[in-house]
Amino acid sequence: MSTFTYPEVGATRQDTDLPAGYNHLRHRVPVGAGRAAFESAGTAVTTWQLHRASGVRVRADAARAEPGVAVEVSLGAGPLRLAAPCEVVWTAYENDRTGFAYGTTGRHPERGEESFVVELADDGTVWFTVTAFSRPARWYSRLAGPVVPACQLWYARRLGRTLRRIAAGAPVRR
Repeated sequence: MSTFTYPEVGATRQDTDLPAGYNHLRHRVPVGAGRAAFESAGTAVTTWQLHRASGVRVRADAARAEPGVAVEVSLGAGPLRLAAPCEVVWTAYENDRTGFAYGTTGRHPERGEESFVVELADDGTVWFTVTAFSRPARWYSRLAGPVVPACQLWYARRLGRTLRRIAAGAPVRR
């Protein structure tokens, strides 16, 4: 069992104010329409397909997000690869809401939590939301300063674009 590196575990589950003292991110974008698009998008999010199709290496203890699953996401190549260990905090497998959040553990360069949620609205629109709160946990992430939140927003936007292609049934790289 991992130890989270922040005390507000689960704070991304509700659509409420995020904890003070962190950088906050909320990025919401439409990715499709209809039940089929919702199902495709939800499956991609909860089986790591979205992250992998967006260029991130994912190592997980399970093929699907469930509370307690250890996950390591990493970017880069060779010795320049940055690994970020996390653990799934919560999941949602509901009729019109699917997703999960993971929280930082161990040697993660940040402290905090990030959620990835797909929702099917009453009008049939499929929405994807990334919600996160984080702050630096290592000297190099503190040194990066405002670059880290900018990179998080860039990545959230990339996830949205990738998920739009997945929901539309377009081929994506894996």
